[in-house]
Amino acid sequence: MKKLPARYHRRALALGTSFFMTFLVSGVATYRVLGWDKKMLTTWMASWMISWAIAAPTMYFVMPLVRRTIDRFIEQA
Repeated sequence: MKKLPARYHRRALALGTSFFMTFLVSGVATYRVLGWDKKMLTTWMASWMISWAIAAPTMYFVMPLVRRTIDRFIEQA
């Protein structure tokens, strides 16, 4: 399988991280509000898509800032 070039790493990391985190968090939040209701799955998926649309670009732009901030407090090996 052919791999993507290294220049896509930042985008892929932001997309992948935001994808899984918003999936889990929106699922927990939806369950807390609705419980195992008939509408739970459709409401969860709608909430997840909205949250992912916001989280992915945010992660893309915020991750470098967070990385630099953390680097100030953690000693490099």
